[in-house]
Amino acid sequence: MEVLSKFWTSSGFYSLTVGGHHKNIIMIVIACFLLYLAIKKEFEPLLLLPIAFGMLLVNLPLGGLMSKPILESVQDKVTGDMVTHTKQVGGLLYYLYQGVKLGIYPPIIFLCVGAMTDFGPLIANPRSLLLGAAAQFGIFFAFIGALIIGIIFPSIGIDSLAAACIGIIGGADGPTALFLTSRLKPELLGPIAVAAYSYMALVPIIQPPIMRALTKPEDRKIKMDQLREVSKKEKIIFPIAVTLFTVLLLPSAAPLLGMLMFGNLMKESGVVDRLTKTAETDLCNIVTIFLGLTVGATANAEIFLTWKTIAIIVMGLVAFCVGTATGVIFGNIMCRLSKGKINPLIGAAGVSAVPMAARVVHRVGQEENRANYLMMHAMGPNVAGVIGSAVAAGILLKIFGS
Repeated sequence: MEVLSKFWTSSGFYSLTVGGHHKNIIMIVIACFLLYLAIKKEFEPLLLLPIAFGMLLVNLPLGGLMSKPILESVQDKVTGDMVTHTKQVGGLLYYLYQGVKLGIYPPIIFLCVGAMTDFGPLIANPRSLLLGAAAQFGIFFAFIGALIIGIIFPSIGIDSLAAACIGIIGGADGPTALFLTSRLKPELLGPIAVAAYSYMALVPIIQPPIMRALTKPEDRKIKMDQLREVSKKEKIIFPIAVTLFTVLLLPSAAPLLGMLMFGNLMKESGVVDRLTKTAETDLCNIVTIFLGLTVGATANAEIFLTWKTIAIIVMGLVAFCVGTATGVIFGNIMCRLSKGKINPLIGAAGVSAVPMAARVVHRVGQEENRANYLMMHAMGPNVAGVIGSAVAAGILLKIFGS
């Protein structure tokens, strides 16, 4: 009986039921709900499934997957110097998480996105750059709102650095949010990461009601003219020109925009097919697995279930909704200026969720007109949004970075 009792008290079941880990139970329920959305509803499972499972793993007591290594200093018997060695190694996910903490994974993801992205729709219709820029308004709206909330409720602990990290969620760009937060406010990586990636995954739920509320049925039916064919030379020059201009103007955006444009140049040059295929498939899949699991693993119950985290998630949702709304509003303006040639729905694709936002625009457009094919038109603002969010992060990093 003593052996059985010892076995029981050392188990995770005991910790959950008797050990006062009620918050972990709440997080486990949330993780299971996200797994349901990923598997049953297929809401961006490539993102949501590893995030949810990482959340599940870290909230199972005694697993120690995110435990930090224990270091010990001892005196060398020969030299007399103090030498530090590892007394106990850290958890598996702790070491994988260093790629997030050190800002390594986000630029690699941008490299992969660049290798998979066709900037042709943006080059063919440069006006879509304005829609991508308009959708970034949500970032600065949330930034100002977070600053105000931090002043009104100082106990929450939201300063200017935290406000900048909260605002970037509005771009719906998980890697950018992680990169900026790792530079400005690393202690907020958990809630910022979960909020940013959760909203990216929930784009099909969040965006359509906003799009329908801000557009007229007859405008949603508008069929846009076919885009002109973009030459190979234009596609090769584009990433080089963007890199030169943006990095010289805003050096702090170099890690993200540089990798994005490098990946795209590999694709468009046509001379490094092996590297392009690796970036598109193997490298992207590996980093996505590591990133998703470790992002979810930051959602520890003790850290996550606080008023500060709840405020971050709520303000992040507001930022994302405002970004979508401003994109659609600007789409309406362009629709009127073009005398009905531009479908205002494509403005919603100005957020950086590539190609999720473009797919949602296409689907909502087809609900009104089955012959309406907005996918390629929406990709212009969508890839412009990726550039826009990276530029916005560079601006915030330049202002608040040390």
